[in-house]
Amino acid sequence: MRHRVKGRKLKRTHSHRLATLRTLAVSLLRHKRIKTTVAKAKETRSFVEPIITKAKNDSVHARRYVAAQINDKDVVKELFNDVAVKVGDRPGGYTRIVKLGRRKGDAAELAILELVDYSDINLEKAKSKQAEKSEKQEEKKEKKKVEKKEEKVEEANVIEETTEKNETKAKKSAAKKKKDE
Repeated sequence: MRHRVKGRKLKRTHSHRLATLRTLAVSLLRHKRIKTTVAKAKETRSFVEPIITKAKNDSVHARRYVAAQINDKDVVKELFNDVAVKVGDRPGGYTRIVKLGRRKGDAAELAILELVDYSDINLEKAKSKQAEKSEKQEEKKEKKKVEKKEEKVEEANVIEETTEKNETKAKKSAAKKKKDE
C-alpha cells in the first residue's frame, strides 16, 4: 500500500533526485520556462512553489532558506528582487504545465513548465528571436542571389574571352592557310 507516500522517485536515489530538482528549479527561475518530462515537471512544481512562497517574505531567514535550496546567487537575487515582487499578490499557483506530446526517441511525455506571470514575456522573446532568424535567413538568401549573379557574370566573361581567343586563333589559322596556298 502507498498510504501517505508522497512524490515520485524518478528512478533516482534520494541525493540524485534532490540534485535534479534543484537544477530544474534553477533553470526554471533563470529562464522562466523549461522543457522536460511531465513527471519531472510535476515534481519540480511541487519543489519550486514553496520556495517562491518563501521568497515573498524578504527576510534574512527566507534568503538563507532559499539559498540552501538554490545554489546560484544570481538566481536567488533575481527571485527575491523580480519574481517575488511580480507574484506578490498571487496566493499560489505560480507555475503552469503545458503538455506537448511524446518525445520521438523514447516516447516520454514532454511538457513545458513555466512561471505564469512570465509567459507573455517569453512569447515576446520567442517572437523577436524568430524575427531575427527570419531576417538572417533573408539576408543569406540575398547574398546567395548576388553571388550567383556574380558567378554568372564571371562565367559569361570567361566564355567571351575564350570565344574571342578562339576567333583570333581561327583568323590567324585562316590567314596562314591563305599564305600557304
